[in-house]
Amino acid sequence: MLDYGAGRLILTTQSQDKTPPGWEGSLPEYVAYRAFERAGKVPGTDFTYQSPLQGGRMEKGGQVLDFLFYDPPDLAVNIQGVYYHYQFGVESGARDKIAREQMLGAGITVIFIDEDDIMEDPDYYAREALNYRDHSRLGPGGS
Repeated sequence: MLDYGAGRLILTTQSQDKTPPGWEGSLPEYVAYRAFERAGKVPGTDFTYQSPLQGGRMEKGGQVLDFLFYDPPDLAVNIQGVYYHYQFGVESGARDKIAREQMLGAGITVIFIDEDDIMEDPDYYAREALNYRDHSRLGPGGS
């Protein structure tokens, strides 16, 4: 655990050895995936996991969205790892904000969920994201 200021303790769970066999993403992504399922969303029908857009990671300006929803049709959700997205430097946060604006220009609203939030209360943050509410540090009230 790390102290992320103001006495808030957070987990950094980017290691893949804590995920179920066959899962290729992070533990927070898996937790979010399961929370979306519990919210009634069907993988492959209502959303896809790890959706490359505009060339994905192989093209300049391309990106991979953690969750791209077809129901609702204009929503994407990205899980924000605390170390990479907040502690790695201001450039990472700036890239995330640019990516959100880029997707907004394509008609897709990107909601960020911080990994410590999804690990603490997955169902709440999944429901909030499905209702276009961003509680992340990059969200409207974030830093």
